[in-house]
Amino acid sequence: MEGGAATPRALLLAGEWVPGEGEPIQAINPADGSLYGIAGTASVRQVEHAVAAARAAVDKGGWSRLLPHQRADVLYRIGELIRERADEIARMQVSENGKTYKESLGQVNSAASYFRYYAAVCETLPESLPPARGNYLSMTVHEPVGVVAAITPWNSPLTMGAQKLAPALAAGNGVIMKPAEWTSIASLELGRVCVDAGLPPGLVSVLPGRGDVGKALIEHPGVGMVSFTGGTETGKAIAQAVARRLIPVILELGGKSPNIVLADADLERAAAGVADGIFASGGQSCVAGSRVLVHDSIHAAFMERLLERARALRVGPPAAPDTDLGPLAAFAHRERVERYVAIAREEGATVALGGQRPTGSHYAAGAYYLPTILTDVDETHRVFREEIFGPVLTVVRFSTEDDLVRLANATDFGLGCGIWTGNYQAAWRVARAVDAGSVWVNTYKQLSIAAPFGGFKDSGLGREKGVDGLRAYQQAKTVYWGL
Repeated sequence: MEGGAATPRALLLAGEWVPGEGEPIQAINPADGSLYGIAGTASVRQVEHAVAAARAAVDKGGWSRLLPHQRADVLYRIGELIRERADEIARMQVSENGKTYKESLGQVNSAASYFRYYAAVCETLPESLPPARGNYLSMTVHEPVGVVAAITPWNSPLTMGAQKLAPALAAGNGVIMKPAEWTSIASLELGRVCVDAGLPPGLVSVLPGRGDVGKALIEHPGVGMVSFTGGTETGKAIAQAVARRLIPVILELGGKSPNIVLADADLERAAAGVADGIFASGGQSCVAGSRVLVHDSIHAAFMERLLERARALRVGPPAAPDTDLGPLAAFAHRERVERYVAIAREEGATVALGGQRPTGSHYAAGAYYLPTILTDVDETHRVFREEIFGPVLTVVRFSTEDDLVRLANATDFGLGCGIWTGNYQAAWRVARAVDAGSVWVNTYKQLSIAAPFGGFKDSGLGREKGVDGLRAYQQAKTVYWGL
């Protein structure tokens, strides 16, 4: 790390690396509590500079006027460079938020794939010629919104950063990325790759900081769009702010996704899918399957298999190759998860597994927490309705399909849903009835760059990924030619 762990890392400001003018942020390694690094933070003055530079790069610099295949060349180079540096970047994320090395490496490769995919979309996406209704020719073209404020979360900074940067750049915009405080260093490295790959100066800035930096970006008159991934309450506040300015927004927010096991499900596959759906990433995923709804007739047999799989998961150092769950991303976040488990006990739930920190001296310095399964939960319990964002699974039984749909929808969220069954007709009925932006049948958390992603209700507004994910960063313009 440049300058050593105790030297604040520079900001990426309009293509240049400069010292931050705000109060630096410490990056604490959640595996052992050590200081991993320090990130400089932006001042409001530096936000002003970044917006002006991005606006100039889009307008005067010609990025938006480059032919699509020319923008695609740069995006493709960014993807290739991410792959070349995959090991180094993955280890940064491991040290910042405790994800296992295996998952982090997969996310780096996924980030590279975003840039490769949107390079292809950018180059091949056609404009349209709507049929005329008179003596004229009409053409619909798509213009960039200008400058995009991209605000990314701490749980998956590499994929979430790429998920916003790649389509926004492909659409012809400049981007100012404000990363979550806990993962500023990995996000800065993503910006470094963009610059090193030849992205024109000014188009991308990465400005770590606290709430004042995000507020300055959201309220800046030069910012034409906000793309945010994070907590629902923050998302609602952003929605109010952008509504006053009448600018577009994408909000990818929280989830409390049901994983549904019907009576005819393959129990081995279902148990494996449910366990992976909640305990992968330590449950720190917006689409984590945090509620399992199990049919009465198979409840006992399913729980036996689920508990067996959960007990076999290894909690350990995130860099170790045999670790299944690393530490939670921060010590403060572990305390939040612990409070929810305490609330569950007070409400009458039973801790069937976990519910505590692992014991042993090798865990003492890290933010570790055991895979936890709560039974005797009902729909009135807070742990059934509210997002915990940790390795905590609630188990609820159902008897009829109507009962199942009511329970699945008994939350303010609507992001994901899993269904385990051998009956395609039942799968279709339930998939259509549940409020969720993504539904998986006999699998879980399979995600494609090419498919739209987003949620219903308090899980957000708009869609990312796919062709829609590029068009979201553009404005349609129709031109009429009189004949």
